[in-house]
This record gives sequence, structure tokens and C-alpha cells, in this order.
Amino acid sequence: MPLPDDEHTGARIAHHRKRAGLTQRGLSQKIPYSYSLLTQVESGHKSASPDLVAAVAKALCIDVTALTGQPYVTELQQDRLAALVRPIREALDLYDLGADPAITPRPTPQLIAAAQTLCQRVRATKLHDAALDLPGTMAEITTAAYRTPSSELWAALSSTYRTAHDLAVKLGYYDLSTVALDRMDWAASRASDPLLSAVRQYMRALVYFREGEYTIGQRLVASGQGLLEQSPQTRARHAVAGQLHLGASIIAARAHDEDAVKNHLTEARSYANRTGEATDVHWLSFGPTNVTVHAVSAHVEMRHYGEALQEAAKVRIPKDWAVSRAAHFYVDQARAQMEAGRSEAALKSIVTARKLAPQQTRYHAGARETIRGLIHLSRRTPDSLDHLAAWVGL
Repeated sequence: MPLPDDEHTGARIAHHRKRAGLTQRGLSQKIPYSYSLLTQVESGHKSASPDLVAAVAKALCIDVTALTGQPYVTELQQDRLAALVRPIREALDLYDLGADPAITPRPTPQLIAAAQTLCQRVRATKLHDAALDLPGTMAEITTAAYRTPSSELWAALSSTYRTAHDLAVKLGYYDLSTVALDRMDWAASRASDPLLSAVRQYMRALVYFREGEYTIGQRLVASGQGLLEQSPQTRARHAVAGQLHLGASIIAARAHDEDAVKNHLTEARSYANRTGEATDVHWLSFGPTNVTVHAVSAHVEMRHYGEALQEAAKVRIPKDWAVSRAAHFYVDQARAQMEAGRSEAALKSIVTARKLAPQQTRYHAGARETIRGLIHLSRRTPDSLDHLAAWVGL
């Protein structure tokens, strides 16, 4: 039965397709997906996968968010987050004005600790708390860095810009995330830290990955690997290098390059064997667990759902792992379970993701599409699924 409303991703695809003057068959000839699948997605009988959305956005020359409906303003307002975005945007815009005479910064060690706390809050998915404190901390560290420049302060400032990027992505403000990454590069260059610059290239690559620009994403990953040549052979360097390979594996999966996926995962696993669980390195959660989790994601992207579930069965989440990363894994697992016809298991995975990271899951496009898909697979919607659908605004 079709969706009762016209605000699902498939309906938005149909709207923008018609604006572009294309028939369903005409659009299907421009993307690597069948006419049959496109018609089912537009009618709401099948959920729109992230790779299909990216392909359509690229073919129609529009932003992915035009199709996903992000940011989800109503839900953001309910969670009192929408009003916190503007101060972050303003703080990012004041980066080049020098020291603020009205600010008396705390000592450097306290500012570094404040920047680390913001990273920790985002990974614990305490998005409201992080968004509330970020603009003030950013302004304070900016003033301190201009008055008494040091590599430590510029690195801390770069960290706050990364937090701004992470928040913007999780809340669906992708234009703001791009600005934050530009600021991150500006501060990282002043910190003279090639690892920070490499992490920034990794995050840029994921931006292009979401937009379906896989070649650019691959080039950015290669650029990040090149930056690492400027740093000594340390555990931190190995962790960043391994994370770059993990990013490359997902980009290759979206591009359906299975050989590249295997090669990147093999390289990443080699680094993980050397680093162990490196959750302390630039908040990357790199290590053996993350390699397996990325193998799950890669198989989901390639629509190898059986293989994805085989890899998922191997995952054992470490106690000190970032909640945000664990929740993302459960969303990926739910998608694979749904596509494999295991609706009850998929619902349990989504519920687990929600318990771990309610705000992140609420604004996760993949979670919303999976919930929508489960609704259509269920002849009788379980109460818990009905509640989830209302919770995310479907």
C-alpha cells in the first residue's frame, strides 16, 4: 500500500524528476538502477537507499538534502536544537577577526580540555549539550590562539571546528558542515599537524561520498595518505592511515568496485593489528572492531545483505566505543536485516540504535528510510514500530 503522505524521499525524487522534465524511464537511464525499482521508490512501496538517493541527486544536479528532506526542522525544534545552529554558524564566520577584546580566555590546558569535552559529547550523542557550549568555546579558543599563538591552541581550535562539522552532519546541515571543514583546515595548517590535516581530508571525502562524487572522494583519501608522509611512524599515524583506508572502502563500495573494497579493508586490518583498539586517536574509533563494522557497511552499500549480516555477527562492541559509532552500526545492520526479510530483527536493531543515540538516530536518513521500509513490509504494524514512525515524524 502506498504511503499516506507525499513527504517521503520517493515523492521528492518524483517532484524533482518532473521539474527536470524527465520521465521515470528517462531518469532510470541516467542512474545505475532499474526502472522497476525507481517506480517502487517513487510510489513509496520501497525505501530509498542512500546510494540510490546520491545517484539521483547527481543525475538531477541537486543536493542530496533536497531529496531526503534534511534538516528535519520540526523534529529539531521539538528537541530544541534548531535555535542552537545559528550561533554555531556565526561563530564559524568570525574566525578571521582576531582576538575578541571582550573575552578573557581560560588557561591553555583548560581550553584544550574543553575542546576534548566537546568531541566526547558528540560521540556520546549529547548533541544539545555540545551545540550549546560550542560557540562560546570556539570564540574563547580563537581569542587565546590570536593572543598567544601555539600549536596546541590552534589544534584545539581545529578540534572545535571538527565538532561543528560533526554536529552539522548529524543534524542534516550539510552546507554548514562544509564551512566547518574549511575552518578546520585553516586552523590545522597553523597547528602544523599533518595528522589533523589528514583527518580533515578523510572527512571531506565523506562529504563527497554522500553526494555521490566517488572519484573526488577517492582523490581526497589519497591526498590524506600523502599528508601522512610528513609525520613519523607512530601508532597515531597508523590509526589515521587505517581510517583513511576504511573511508576509501565505503567509497569504493558505493562505486561497486569490489576489488578496491577488499584491498582497502585488508590494508585497514593490517594497521588495526598494529594499533589495537585506538579510540584515543583523534576520536576515530579505529581498530579491529571498526574494520569489521566497515565491512558490514561496505556489503550493505554493495547490496550484499547476506554477507553484511555474516560480518555483523562477528561484531563485539567494546565498552569504551563511541556511542555514535555503535548506533550507526545498528542502523546499518537494520537495513541489511530488512532487505534480507528479517523484519523483526531489523526493528530490534533500530530500537537499539535509538536507545544508544536517540537524537542521532532520529536525524539519520538511513534510519528513517529503514523504519519507512519496515512499515511497508509489515501487514500489521507492531506498536513499537508505529511509535518509532511517529517519533521520527513519518
